[in-house]
Amino acid sequence: MMAGVLIVAEQRELRRLVFDALDQAGYAQIYSARDITHAAILLEGRPPLQLMVVVIKGDGVQGCASCGQLRQLPATLDVPLMVITTDEAPLHPDHWPAGTVDWLHASRVTAELLPRWRRASALAGAPLPALPQVPLPAPAGDRYAFQEDDSEWLIAELSATCPLLEVSSAVIRHSRLPADHWKARPLSQVLSFEGVTIEQVITEANRRWYPCQRRSAEGSDTGQANARLVSHDGHDAVALIFRSDRADLRAEAALSLLSRMFASTNGVDAQTAAARLLFDELGLDYLAVWSLPSGSAGIPVQQLQLWNGPEPSWPPPAAQPSLAQVLAGGTVNYRHDARNQVANDPLLQVLGLTDFAGMPLYDERHTVLGAMLAGSRRGFGAAGIVEPVLHCAAARFAQMLELGLTREQGRSEGLLDALTGLPNRLLFNDRLETIIREAVRNGECFAVLFVDLDRFKAVNDSHGHAAGDAVLRSVSRRLCGSVRASDTVARYAGDEFTVVLRHIVKNDDVLRVAEKIVQVMETPLYLDDGTELQITVSMGVSFFPDDASDAETLLKHADEAMYAAKHLGRNNFQIYEVSPEYAQEHGMALKTRLRHAEGNGELRVVYQPQVNTETEDIVGMEALLRWEHPELGTISPAVFIPLAEETGLIVSIGEWVMRTACRQAREWEERYGLRLRLGVNLSAVQLMEPRLLDTVAKVLMDTGLDPDLLEMEVTESISIKEAPNLVENLHGLHELGCHIAIDDFGTGAASLDYLRRLPADRIKIDQSFVRNIGVDPDDEAIVRATIEMAHRLKRAVVAEGVEIEQHLEFLRAHGCDELQGYLFCRPATPVSFGNLLAERQRLLSTRATEPA
Repeated sequence: MMAGVLIVAEQRELRRLVFDALDQAGYAQIYSARDITHAAILLEGRPPLQLMVVVIKGDGVQGCASCGQLRQLPATLDVPLMVITTDEAPLHPDHWPAGTVDWLHASRVTAELLPRWRRASALAGAPLPALPQVPLPAPAGDRYAFQEDDSEWLIAELSATCPLLEVSSAVIRHSRLPADHWKARPLSQVLSFEGVTIEQVITEANRRWYPCQRRSAEGSDTGQANARLVSHDGHDAVALIFRSDRADLRAEAALSLLSRMFASTNGVDAQTAAARLLFDELGLDYLAVWSLPSGSAGIPVQQLQLWNGPEPSWPPPAAQPSLAQVLAGGTVNYRHDARNQVANDPLLQVLGLTDFAGMPLYDERHTVLGAMLAGSRRGFGAAGIVEPVLHCAAARFAQMLELGLTREQGRSEGLLDALTGLPNRLLFNDRLETIIREAVRNGECFAVLFVDLDRFKAVNDSHGHAAGDAVLRSVSRRLCGSVRASDTVARYAGDEFTVVLRHIVKNDDVLRVAEKIVQVMETPLYLDDGTELQITVSMGVSFFPDDASDAETLLKHADEAMYAAKHLGRNNFQIYEVSPEYAQEHGMALKTRLRHAEGNGELRVVYQPQVNTETEDIVGMEALLRWEHPELGTISPAVFIPLAEETGLIVSIGEWVMRTACRQAREWEERYGLRLRLGVNLSAVQLMEPRLLDTVAKVLMDTGLDPDLLEMEVTESISIKEAPNLVENLHGLHELGCHIAIDDFGTGAASLDYLRRLPADRIKIDQSFVRNIGVDPDDEAIVRATIEMAHRLKRAVVAEGVEIEQHLEFLRAHGCDELQGYLFCRPATPVSFGNLLAERQRLLSTRATEPA
């Protein structure tokens, strides 16, 4: 499993901003958490992270404490930390959490997060105040001297003008200015800082890096410098280290260059853009890329050429021995002696270079596709930096050439749809198989979307096939614009499209993309004659590996979900579940299988926490039943619970769920000393059972669970008149010491009389109303009225389906007692829920031992 990146931010918008920045850079495993508890859930069983990004408010004191608690998670030990602040004032270095490698303001996330992280990672993740890891002054009696290496350091006297006392040989070499140029020169003529004075830098002398420019023969070099106070020959002095942003001198800049080259999209323009980046950042004077279209016997074709000088008379390819050598698979590397090769190569004679390199461009089968030639008059920078950069650049150009050839081959072999340019069914199926293999190998999840245009036949019939083609092209563009570059969009057949969304962190991210596609498609489309069309889509979603582990079944399930979307009125999306239609058609087979599900170990109990609205601490949990069918995968409770009730199996299954959940709750109570209320659902069939009270009493006695911790959830839709023994059984449960909750409140026909007659302690507001908070004022009014009514009747209120911060803020403002939903936690397996409780206990213990 690949090392991941953790984002911790209370504000949803900031979490999304940081996630998008990392996601667009190609990070595969990104975990996005709102707080430490959420992070603990996400990281359960995960390997050590690669990076943590934490948003801190205010002066950072509280943020440091939170980061310290975060460090206790197994996956976060010794992991580099990037800090994002939401205030204008920067954090003081004393307030940086331990392990911080860099910080930035929230407004700079998109522009600076990745470059700063790459720079920090190139410096081995050292804490920011000590970056970079360059040789420090070592005492020699009363004097400090710097180790002689490729570091640029300068020592100046502490006086009014700060004259230079000494500079390193690297300063002389990189600036191309003679040694006597630097003698006694005022520091202000050598370094020019941005946004801060030299006096401020020297006064602080805190080794913090400040943007600046260092004088050179060509004017100045851009970079950063830091300062520290030293003693030099018995005098007070200041030592400054300068690190250039030139990619041929500094590894971090080289990494940034390569990341930008590889981040560019594919195509001719991208090839030119990548070449220009390499040319400018390495300070090259010559760069050329050649391709060999038809193998080693073909005539090379120049893809691009950049040259810093007057246009010479270029020798033909056949007259360039260096090019021929590279196209034959050899490597050319003339360091400091390219001029000595002039007699052997007319190209070098024309260019007059000091350094020259040539590298073959290979495809994945190690066949030469072309050549990259590069040269410089002044000479390349540090060999340990420039040579790897050139090799990586050659790999990038080879990738672009190979992709271009593959596209041409795809067109010729009919793998791309001629109308839209998207992969067709054949190529999509092949890619899906490849994605599945990679997902199995890396432990990743992904989603398949099946998209079908609504009433497309009417467009062809009314406006002609040319209009239909225009609609299909427009739809393909809108689909591609709604997903990431790493995702796949294909025209599957006719007006059907398929999409694969890669590297899923959580299913909610897929739902957001699906919602975005539905909304984007609703935008009116205009034909060439000005006719306005309203195009909508129906879409089905299936998940790997939850819904299927093979391509054919994944597509089949997504297709079934798409038809479910059409049955619900079109212009929407649906997630795959075993449909009621399937259940009806195959009801007998499912009933037979359900009879053996418990004995075959196919039934699971998962637990979803319920939290206090004010403190957000866990106060209860609901036990939920899941059926993992060996062939069909997860079957919706909406399908198998009615089957269980119809066959009477719900009685035995319900007792098994109650016993399993009570035993688990008792185990957690003993382990953590936490008295969590346990909610267990009772169906109408169970409530009519004459022996229900005996069953519950025996379960409580066998498991040792306190009856005060058991809460029976009864759906509001059960009719008092039609369910014999209902009221008696509920009062009996109350007398046993159990609590009663009315589930799905607001969806049935409950009345005040219903509530008064039932011994209900708690009302659970149905998620269909909660999810419309901020969307539907009528549903908001229902939620407010339910809370007020319940409180007047001395009933507590739990809101289900809390998914976003807006839901939380609304419910908290209107006095809802408890909350349940994905914003806090998905239904979790016993192992995951136990880990959550253990982390909660550890955090509480840590706070209790901290000094006041």
